Parts: sequence; structure tokens; C-alpha cells
Amino acid sequence: MITKTVYLGMTADVIHPGLINIIQEATKYGDVLIGLLTDNAIASHKRLPYLTYEQRKAVVENIKGVKEVVPQNAWSYIPNLLKYKPDYIIHGDDWKEGPLMKIREEVYNVMSQFGGEVIEIPYTKGLNSSEFNKDLRSIGTTPEIRLKTLRRLIQAKPIVRILEAHSGMSGLIIENLSAQHGDTIREFDGMWSSSLTDSTCKGKPDIEAVDLTTRLNDLTNILECTTKPIIFDGDTGGKTEHFVFTVRTLERNGISAVIIEDKVGLKKNSLFGTDAVQTQDSIEGFCYKIAEGKKAQVTKDFMIIARIESLIAGKSVDDALERAFAYVNAGADGVMIHSKEKSGSDIKEFCERFRAGDSTTPIVVVPTTYNQYTEEELQTWGINVVIYANHMLRASYPAMYKVAQMILENSRSLEVNELCMPIKQILELIPGTK
Repeated sequence: MITKTVYLGMTADVIHPGLINIIQEATKYGDVLIGLLTDNAIASHKRLPYLTYEQRKAVVENIKGVKEVVPQNAWSYIPNLLKYKPDYIIHGDDWKEGPLMKIREEVYNVMSQFGGEVIEIPYTKGLNSSEFNKDLRSIGTTPEIRLKTLRRLIQAKPIVRILEAHSGMSGLIIENLSAQHGDTIREFDGMWSSSLTDSTCKGKPDIEAVDLTTRLNDLTNILECTTKPIIFDGDTGGKTEHFVFTVRTLERNGISAVIIEDKVGLKKNSLFGTDAVQTQDSIEGFCYKIAEGKKAQVTKDFMIIARIESLIAGKSVDDALERAFAYVNAGADGVMIHSKEKSGSDIKEFCERFRAGDSTTPIVVVPTTYNQYTEEELQTWGINVVIYANHMLRASYPAMYKVAQMILENSRSLEVNELCMPIKQILELIPGTK
């Protein structure tokens, strides 16, 4: 007697009674073939799973009733259904409405092509994946897990979305905010610890005058209440001997990456113009700093990303490319290209020419001046990581200024009620307050 095959697609980041129930139901119809969604398939539509594909596969393979586990490399079931042509596919009836309705229709059409049958079972009530995610976030993370996440994201996602955080409160917004877009849940993938916003919050100029210990004291407030990966703005990295110490300290604290720029001398913010930009470091000098930093790190997961200031300094794309390839050869795990040009044409040219010679090294951009381009457009240039580098701080100042001004003008706070978050809502935002 030929045993029939039942296909069941799942993420399996959290094993809960609903999953066990649907697997047990599937065994009534034949051998259960689990299509386990890969990191790439999941991350294109919602948050990267906490467990890697290999870890999730090891768990699912040992669940009673599972005959075989195969990778499902797309959010859609269709490629695997056409490949394996199961007799049945089983799914909860929750996809009859909402963002999965289109997928349901596609599955019915494909299964009918080869005589397969769709089995729908009642969705297990009282289970909510969003609530599971909140519970997992409340547990927190470890430096090791947080450290590894950025590399996983770059490998899994078409483009990684990073937003500046300058406080625990701004970190919590990045940690918890999501937006539904079709059948995709969009989130920020991680945080940018900016030298500019850190110094501005202290009311001090952004001149690389604050030591690492002070920066880390402030960064700890974000680390303690969030789980997402953090990229650290390392300015020039300082002297090579100091940069080695910085790498070890950041890695030990679970920071995923540091970005250092190829400048020398007292730092001035690049946005002030070429007259305020210091001389670029020699290619050999900056390569040496990168190489020494790579030697200092303990794990393979920490990333050193080289920021190239050629376009800011008025030099050519050719100069930027020469430096980029040299920095990668010296061990840089990624390159960040920066520009004040509003058209973004120089960034696009750099990315396309860099990709012609290097198809794998991550490219990072900060599209503050050329912000007319969407993430999807930037992705077509070969870009892997987009950093929104100062928007949270820039948004907070006008809001606070307006509230303070209105209180002065009216001699009371009644008029600012609609501009202020209720105290109860503020308290509910903070983990452990309720």
C-alpha cells in the first residue's frame, strides 16, 4: 500500500499546542512532510526567528509524527508544492481571512492541478504569535545572541533596516514598533548608536571628545531594555591601539558591529562641508587599523565596517572604489559609502561598480540627503543595510520645544495635552511597570 504525503509549512520558532495539534491531525492522512521556512523566507515578511534554521529543524525532526523536514525557501507554499506534489496540504482555517487569503487561493489552484487536496482545521484558539514574540522579548537576550543577529539578518533579508536610538525610550520604540504592509509585517531590524545624537543629547558638540566608557554607559540603557542588534558609530576609531580596545569592549557587550571612518585629525561632522572634513587617512594606514581590529576580536560574528569619506571630501568615485576594495582585502566585513549629494547618483555609481567586482561584501548607506529613494530602490543598487541615522533625535527636539513654548504662552499645560502621551501609557510602555 502506498502511503500518502501530507505537507505542512511552518516557522516553528516557538513550539506551542497549536503546532502539535495540527501535526497530530496531519498524521491521520499520511506521512507528514514539514516544509520548514528558512530564515530568508521568514525575514522577508516578519521578524527574523530567534532560532536558526538548523536549530528549528533539529527540534521539529524530533516531534512525534513528523516523517521528514525539508526547507521552504519562500514565503509562498507554491514552489514546494510543485516540487513534492503532496497528496494533501494541511493548514489552520485562520487563513480564510486577512493577509493570508491570497496565499490560500494560490494553494487551492496549484493543488487542483495535480489532484491534491487542501485540508483546513479549526485554528487553535487562545494562541497568538504576536503575543509569543512579546513574551520572548520580555525574557531578553544575551550578548552572544544579540551579537550574531546582524550577520543573520544580512544573510536572510534583501535589505536590513536600522534606526538611530539615543535612549532606552527610543530603543523601546524600535524594539516594539511594527506596521502591516499586505501580508508582510515591517519592523526595524536593529539600532544605530550615533556619535552625533549621543553628544547632542548631552548638549555637547560632535567632535569625538567623549571616551568609550562614557558612550557605553549611555548605551547600557538601550542594551538593558531591548534585544535587537546594535551598530556602533566608532567615528575614526582613534589610534589603532585604542581601536583594538574598542573592538574587544564592544564585542564583549554584544554589539554587532562598529563603523569607523577613514579620517585623521580632530573630528568634525561630515555634513558641514569639505572645509570641515579632515584629511583622509592613507589607504595603508586605515587598512592597518582594520587588520589590527580584526585580530583583536574573539568571535567571527563581530563586524568591522569601513566608512569611506572620499565623496564627502570631494574626491572621485574611483578613489572611493580603490579604498573600498583595499579595506575589504584588509579584512573589513562591510563598506559604508557616504555622500552629501542630494541626487544620490554618486552613491548609485559607487554601489553598482563595487558590486561588479564584489558581489558579497555588505554595502551600508545613510540616505539622509538623498532620502527620495525607497529601500526597495536602494536594494536594486546592491545595498544591504540602510541606516536612518538621526531621525529619532531630530523628531524629539521640535516636539519638546513646541510643548515648552505652549506652556510658556498659556501659563498652564492644558493646551499641550493632545501633544503629550498619557502618563498611564508611558508607564505601560516600560517593561515590568504594570
